[in-house]
Order: sequence, then C-alpha cells, then structure tokens
Amino acid sequence: MNIVKTCICAVLLTAGLALYAAPAGKIAPKPLFRDPVHDGAADPVIVWNRAEKRWFMLYTNRRADVTGEPGVSWVHGTRLGVAESTDGGATWKYRTTADINYGKPDYSHWAPDVIDDGKTYHMFLSVVPGTFPDWNAPRDIVHLTSTDLLHWGNAARLELGSDRVIDATVIRLNDGSWRLWYKDERDKSHIRYADSPDLMKWTPAGVAIDDRSGEGAKVFRWENRFWMITDIWKGIAVYSSDNAKTWRAQPDQILVQPGKMPTDRAKGQHADVVVSKGRAFIFYFTHQEGADAKPGDPNWHRRTVLQVAELVYRDGQITCDRDAPTHVNLVDP
Repeated sequence: MNIVKTCICAVLLTAGLALYAAPAGKIAPKPLFRDPVHDGAADPVIVWNRAEKRWFMLYTNRRADVTGEPGVSWVHGTRLGVAESTDGGATWKYRTTADINYGKPDYSHWAPDVIDDGKTYHMFLSVVPGTFPDWNAPRDIVHLTSTDLLHWGNAARLELGSDRVIDATVIRLNDGSWRLWYKDERDKSHIRYADSPDLMKWTPAGVAIDDRSGEGAKVFRWENRFWMITDIWKGIAVYSSDNAKTWRAQPDQILVQPGKMPTDRAKGQHADVVVSKGRAFIFYFTHQEGADAKPGDPNWHRRTVLQVAELVYRDGQITCDRDAPTHVNLVDP
C-alpha cells in the first residue's frame, strides 16, 4: 500500500512540475539588442534566413549619436542594420548594413517589412529622398527583392496615390492574393491598404483604420483571426478582424506603461510580431530616457534599443507583461 501511495504521489508531483514548467526557450536579455553603429535601432522586422538556417532582424538605424546637425536630420540619412540570432531569437548580434541598391547616398531608409514567398525575399521599404531637418519631405514605399536578405535590388516604387506614405506591412490572404497596409500622412496619418495578385502590381483600396492616427502597422494571423497593431504614440493599439478588411479596436493598448527593468522604462513603439508554434512574440523599440538617460547628455533620449515580450491571448483580447521573463523560442517556419 505504501508503495502505491508513493507512486501516486510521484505521478502527481511530476504532473505538477510539468504544469508549472517554464515555457520553451532561453530568457531574452534587456535590452534585446543595441545597435553598435549609431545606437538607434528601431522598427524591426524578423525573418527566417532559409539558406543560413538562422533568424535575421532588419531594422531602421537612426543616427542617434550624431550631433551638430539641424532639427531631425539625425533620423534621416539612415541605412538598415542587420542582426542575426542562432538561438531562436533569444539573443542577437550585429551582422552588417543591408546593401540596398536604390537612391542616392543621402537617402533615408526606414521601417522595412519583408515577405518570403518561398523562393525570393520581398522588402517593402519606406524611402525619403534625402536627409532633411524637418518632417516635411516626400516619402515613398519601394519594393525590392533579395535571395539572401543582405543584398537588395530590382527596386520599384509603389503607386499608392499619395506622396507621403511609409510603414508597410504585407500579408497573404486566404485566396492567395496579397494585401499591404501603410500610413498615409496626407490622410491624417490614417492606415490605408492596397491589394495585389502578385506582390508587384498594387491597387489602392481605401482606408483600413480611421478611428485614430497611427503608424508602424503590423498585421499577423494568430488564434484563428487577423490582428493589426499600430503605434499611436501612446502605446500600441490592437485591432482584430475575421477577414483582414473590417477591423475591431481592442479597448486597451499594450506597452503603454513604462516597464520596471533598465532600458525598458519608456512606452513601446513600432513593433513586429512573430508567431511560432502557437506563441506570439512582440519585438518593439524604446527610447532611452528618464532613469535610462545618461547624465549630462541632452541628446541621450534619441538613443533607442530593441526589446521583446510574449503576447497573451485571453477572452478575445491581447495583453503582454513586459516585466516578465520572456522565454523566446522561434522555430524554423
């Protein structure tokens, strides 16, 4: 009898340990990544490199360390940084600057989105034709292709009916066609969308989100529906949809309140989401201000780092705890 009781207790104990076991993956550090070139990493997109069998991250690299230039010139004249991860996205190291064959040396490259169609990588890049001291310049979304995520060519500017468009996000619909969302600064910074049968020819289709202004939209599939997140400069707004056309706003934003951990004590901004084996991870950037500012450096707040947190789905809503340890385990898609 005692042997039976011992066995039962052992089974229950094992079940309890399994119930409370940590999720798969290494705990990501804070910050997740800090750019070694200009210390201005922002607007990340995470992509699996099929040939190298590792995760790549392409990101806007603001020139946060530049001094003496007027206005917001430091946000312009940027080139995309590339980082890589060999442990499922838990840790990252700088790889290089993306080789983008488009424009002149002073052009600004912002906010990439990258789609892998199984043969070719497609980038939708926000491009500003120069380095400007203010925000009053034309902006385009440019389509480029690559076979290695490092070298990009075959550039084509998208005709979207506006000369002030940025921040593309692209997803394949159930019928095999493609849909692209973007911020139109000529339309009160609302999120608009366009459709394409082949990623090449795009037809503007109207307004997707007009209840508030925003930027940095990201659309993804998770929990049997479409989701869109947008940076509304007061945290990240969340929308859901059954058809990727009609969107319902979630009452509460995420990443509004500052975190408690060093380097993550500011609102979360312009993010990517990666869904892997049923889990969803949000990769976002934060400014280094407040308690994370460097004393005596009035421009330290320009510096930005990348962070990651796991999203939680419950009762039709998405939340995340940026202070909780994040076990990251992105698998080969």
